[in-house]
Amino acid sequence: MSGPRVNSFFLGSSSGVNFSIILSPGDAETGKLQLANCSGSKRAGDWNLDVTPGVDTSKVTVSLTRTLELCLPNATECCPSPLCRVETLQVLACRGSVVLAQLLIQAEIFANSSFAGNVSENATIIPNQAFKPLGSCPCNLTAGACDVRCCCDLECSPDLQQLFRGSCFTGVFGGDVNPPYDQLCSSQSMEYTPEWFPFLCVQSSLDNTPFLGYFYHGSTSTPKVPSFTIPLQTSPEKPFTGYREGDPIITEEDEYFTVPQQSMAGQCVGNAPVAYLHDFDVKCLTSLESYKEGLPHDVRINSGTADFIQQNVVYRAITDRVKFITESENLLAAEVLCQNVTFAEHYKFIWKDKNIEQVNVTVFHGSLCDGEILTQRFTVEFLSLNNTNGEELFENPGYQVGKPVRAANLNASDPLGSLNIWQPAGRGLCASATYRPVLFGVDSYSGCILEVDINEDCSLLRGNVTEKLNALIQATHIGKRDNSSYSDLNDWVEIIRLDPFSSNVSTGGLKGICPDIPANLNIHIIFAKVGAVQGIPQQQILAVQISYSTVLWQFQCGLGCKNTLSFLPITASVQFIEVPAQPPLPVTRYQKLYAEFDCNRNEVCWPQLLYPLTRFYTGEPYSQSLAKGLFLAFLILLAAIMSNPWFSKLWNR
Repeated sequence: MSGPRVNSFFLGSSSGVNFSIILSPGDAETGKLQLANCSGSKRAGDWNLDVTPGVDTSKVTVSLTRTLELCLPNATECCPSPLCRVETLQVLACRGSVVLAQLLIQAEIFANSSFAGNVSENATIIPNQAFKPLGSCPCNLTAGACDVRCCCDLECSPDLQQLFRGSCFTGVFGGDVNPPYDQLCSSQSMEYTPEWFPFLCVQSSLDNTPFLGYFYHGSTSTPKVPSFTIPLQTSPEKPFTGYREGDPIITEEDEYFTVPQQSMAGQCVGNAPVAYLHDFDVKCLTSLESYKEGLPHDVRINSGTADFIQQNVVYRAITDRVKFITESENLLAAEVLCQNVTFAEHYKFIWKDKNIEQVNVTVFHGSLCDGEILTQRFTVEFLSLNNTNGEELFENPGYQVGKPVRAANLNASDPLGSLNIWQPAGRGLCASATYRPVLFGVDSYSGCILEVDINEDCSLLRGNVTEKLNALIQATHIGKRDNSSYSDLNDWVEIIRLDPFSSNVSTGGLKGICPDIPANLNIHIIFAKVGAVQGIPQQQILAVQISYSTVLWQFQCGLGCKNTLSFLPITASVQFIEVPAQPPLPVTRYQKLYAEFDCNRNEVCWPQLLYPLTRFYTGEPYSQSLAKGLFLAFLILLAAIMSNPWFSKLWNR
């Protein structure tokens, strides 16, 4: 050890184990240490022993209790020379008089001193790591001290090296930076000798060792810490021309406007940028210890024309905390620390074309105490300036992935409709399940469980299940586009409904068996890409079909058949099917005649007969494949020549 404190660990139970420390000066003639015994204590001279017991491991700490300052005139209790202490210690773990473990410590401690000399301006010359190892002793990692098991460390005295002479590091790390390699003609190692050795061995000096540059990793550059600060061009030469869908919203300080959002891993990211025309509604869990304030609400936002608008903020207090507090620990009233925090933030961006006209923010505050888990809610909604009567008219005519599919009931006075699937909660029963809208481009599968009695009438059961499934579709038409107008019938497609098949099979009066139960609802939505607006593909719904799949319900008897209730799972699936916007071009006569040469439609691909000789083949180096190809061509040419009759006549002559 080279410092005033060193730690070690005793593995195993420390119950009934006595730890002691003793000074072990070596014999002046032989240099051997005195025999250890278990009669020591936890203090020896200026050394102190502390033991922290654990379950299966105990921490053993040896520390020096005296000062390490150099002696001043007429001073005591100090170090008379720079090399303050050179001692050998033994730490023993005994159970009774039996030594269980022994630790040998060689202490060589220098006095504390401050540098008072002149600083040299000569720079240390580091050799080029690509042509010479950086040091002749790579295991020498500590400056001014001996590294244990590093036998090439010149700072290790002979006495210290005797402690680990038999456990030195080997190989390049241990100082053997120029070992003889296997390809040398003079190498005697046969472990990794190649098959052609010594026919093509290497005759070279050890200066050309393959370990040159072993610690060389090439040029490095200082990593740049990513930030949300971006260059924003507001000069007259390059004006800010507005936002496009998906662009991050910029603040006055040329930074991203951020609101907490969920990452792909499901965790909340506090500094996630808000994307233009992208709505979201997220919930984040936090506690009083991990709570952090978000972006200040006095930050001005770039409207898209290099002008800046102020947020209109309304603060409200939360009265019902039950909806937000999901967990609470029982703490004494005197120990509870509470703080006023943000429970929810609702952002509404009023936009027109490529610009933001207004930002309205509603902030809900409440009290959060220690031991409580808060469910924060953050919503962002983009509303068009042309919004009339609650109907939003989007500039983007097509659907975007993740947006709700628009539904309408054009046969009613109120045309507003809905197309939903289940969102089960609790036990997953249909009675407690809620709805969530069908999102465009997102295939979904959901369901719930319906409780059925053993004496249930099959006709009533079919009607009950059909009613549950039809409750998901409160619409007669689906909008072709995201901006379909209720007043224009051409903007909507009628839902094609296929009634469930009924075979009218009689169960013969048996209880607990009902055939042809329409337990599965299948929603097929056919869409196509019909164009693009500013490079963004526009997708349009062409048709919607709803069908049912029937199952045979049979009562499942539990233990002893004491329960008269059974469960019937009913499901709803949504599948989006993309079709070409226009019929594919007919196959030409050329394509029909030469279809056999199409590698994508045939198992045998004649155009790729010489594929190994092309650069598209990556199974082996190009030079090798070319050499093999030329050799194969030579053999074919030789065989053709030798099979010719005149060759045999010439050979006979």
